[in-house]
Amino acid sequence: MRELMTGNEAVARGAYEAGLVFASAYPGTPSTEILENLSKYKEELYCEWAPNEKVAMEAAVGASIAGGRSLCAMKHVGLNVAADPLFTFAYTGVTGGCVIVSADDPGMHSSQNEQDNRNYAVAARVLMLEPSSSAEAKEMTKLAFELSERFDTPVLLRLTTRVCHSKGIVELGERAEDKIVTYEKNIRKYVATPANAKVLRVNLEDRLKEMENYSSFDCSLNYEERDSQNSKIGVISSGVAYQYSKEVFEKENSVAFLKLGMTYPLPMAKIMDFAKSVDKLYVVEECDPYIERQLKENGIKCIGKELIPSYDELNTDIVRKAIFGKESGCYKSELEAVGRPPVMCAGCPHRGFFYALSKKKNVMVTGDIGCYTLAASEPLNALDTTICMGAGLSAGHGAAVVMNKSDNNMRVVGVLGDSTFFHSGITSLMDVVYNAGNSISVILDNRITAMTGQQENPGTGFTLMGKPAVEADIPMMCKAIGIKENNIYIVNPLVLSEVDEALDECLEKDEPTVIITRWPCVLKKFSNQDIKEFDLSKKVCKIDQDKCKNCKLCVKTGCPAIYNTKDRVKINLDACTGCSVCMQVCPFDAIKLEVL
Repeated sequence: MRELMTGNEAVARGAYEAGLVFASAYPGTPSTEILENLSKYKEELYCEWAPNEKVAMEAAVGASIAGGRSLCAMKHVGLNVAADPLFTFAYTGVTGGCVIVSADDPGMHSSQNEQDNRNYAVAARVLMLEPSSSAEAKEMTKLAFELSERFDTPVLLRLTTRVCHSKGIVELGERAEDKIVTYEKNIRKYVATPANAKVLRVNLEDRLKEMENYSSFDCSLNYEERDSQNSKIGVISSGVAYQYSKEVFEKENSVAFLKLGMTYPLPMAKIMDFAKSVDKLYVVEECDPYIERQLKENGIKCIGKELIPSYDELNTDIVRKAIFGKESGCYKSELEAVGRPPVMCAGCPHRGFFYALSKKKNVMVTGDIGCYTLAASEPLNALDTTICMGAGLSAGHGAAVVMNKSDNNMRVVGVLGDSTFFHSGITSLMDVVYNAGNSISVILDNRITAMTGQQENPGTGFTLMGKPAVEADIPMMCKAIGIKENNIYIVNPLVLSEVDEALDECLEKDEPTVIITRWPCVLKKFSNQDIKEFDLSKKVCKIDQDKCKNCKLCVKTGCPAIYNTKDRVKINLDACTGCSVCMQVCPFDAIKLEVL
């Protein structure tokens, strides 16, 4: 049986067929759908959303040591968070096979950087596989578990956005029986004290030699493709860059390919033989010169980043122009699409808060990773920084310390979301309290992990597999950390007066304060608890054109449901959710709320 699948769906299917027992992840584009698809097999395996990627990997490590095949998945920046357990896990090795999925994002479609996580395989010394299609994603995932157990190593499965989200035909197979290995206590292997780790470090080098021999001589994922034994031009590539290379070079005569599916350790013996068989050797890869660098370190002459761009996502047009100096010749439309920058949705609970915050003077706002990052854009301009998960509060604390020493009397407001608070904001807030900071910490609780597609988190009351769960109490957590009860403000972010009053009170205090905005994401599938707690009745806002003075203050809220015509401001009633923020800012009482 065959199905059309994305790469993420294929990874989930491959893990299922491999007899996966345990899976954990923190959602992050482009990796999110792997765990969402694994949850479809919840009758046969266990999967969960973890508070962050480090926890996800540590849980997968524990499952592996206990004897079950395990998997954790994350986007590329998530591996930064999980690097601590990764490096030690490479030393200890596995019991049940363990696969670590890193979904990289060349071109930064939904990320703050485009780091190349192939470098992590080298740094941590773990085996790495790189699929170039959905079919390979499924088969390599299955093989990854076998190789993990064969070489006693975690396996890094490195994907990219294009592989994750593109679709291809996948051949489905049957699920292998769960083979949970009986646990045996082994202190020397799994207790990484310095004395044990010194021995494990030596063993790791021996395993690496075995893996390299396998990569060069036995691995079916590394193979040559050539039409003629007299090929004068050679191309080495991996991942989706291989697909681009094949298309670009397909009309060229006498071109040989070395397709690499196992890219750490590289099959250096095979590469050397291949290089000797051609007169000119190209290396086509996205982002870093990962393969090229290792070839040149081994004395192999090749052409790579002097032609191929070292940043941004590749495509066939870019590769063709880089290698041959030719344009694609494809039809180009004379029509130019209107630029449409991303905006907060109509009815987004973040908009009201940031509108009120944007009116405060002499305030620096340190932001975080989430939908609310869009508050930095016009017309709100209400965000000064975005660095990484959790930095909204901790960077805010550092900035506040410096501001307190300056003469500008600026205050700092640190902002992050509910899922990000659970991810790494708890320790950031602890830093503020422990060091007696005076920054204002804001937790935007929209009741879901919204940015990556409505995933559950510890504060939503449900697990990934749909089971009711204990709901983490954010105000109680803030109290436990040390925030005084009278310094915790819970507000409806769509009621501007509540937000304004809370901000003013916090700005007057010279000690840690927390504002929690509590209103569900407008795109969320509302739970019974949401319906009970919030007024989610259908409403719209309508403009009384006789009262409207066309001052355009409502436009400055940034709501996409509000638009300008030549002489009037109007509201698209199909887009409007009746959040009433525009009504509250209108100085002429020209906007009315209507319950549908």
